[in-house]
Amino acid sequence: MKLKKNDNVMILTGKDRGKTGLIERVFPEIDKMVVKGIAAAKKSVKPSRKNPQGGIIDINQKIQASNVMIICPSCGKPTKIAYKITDKTKIRICKKCSSSLESGVK
Repeated sequence: MKLKKNDNVMILTGKDRGKTGLIERVFPEIDKMVVKGIAAAKKSVKPSRKNPQGGIIDINQKIQASNVMIICPSCGKPTKIAYKITDKTKIRICKKCSSSLESGVK
């Protein structure tokens, strides 16, 4: 899977089409991820130590990796991911502007 935690992604399909958010968790074995604020669902919970009041809470559902596209931090557009291998390191780069997609690296 080419997407990682804390990547900024745009949703391509579904009820949240066009929205953007950060990836919270990645499940590479099933090719899904949880994006903050996207695919929210309501869930009823009983009172517990974690949630003493109980009631209805919002949770973020898993979405398929094929339904999102990473947003390049330098050009700000949704893009595909390419790889560049230099001196034993492999970095992800933007296919549109050829800049690095790694956080903190330009």
